[in-house]
Amino acid sequence: MNAQAETQFHVTGMKCDGCIAKAKEALSALPGYVGAEFDLKAGTAVVRGDVDPQAVAQALTEVGYPAVVKSR
Repeated sequence: MNAQAETQFHVTGMKCDGCIAKAKEALSALPGYVGAEFDLKAGTAVVRGDVDPQAVAQALTEVGYPAVVKSR
């Protein structure tokens, strides 16, 4: 398992640092989560760790930030 794996997502609805904090809190509950970086202007997120991409998308969507895996 690669703890430094990264998955990119398109995320909508995030507008401020408070949104980022809420999203990171939701993601922190996922097994294998290491960290995440969000680009509010671009509407993207990079999630690090050995996490299920579908679980990440679901967790973000459930807290109000619909997310989908960014195709390569």
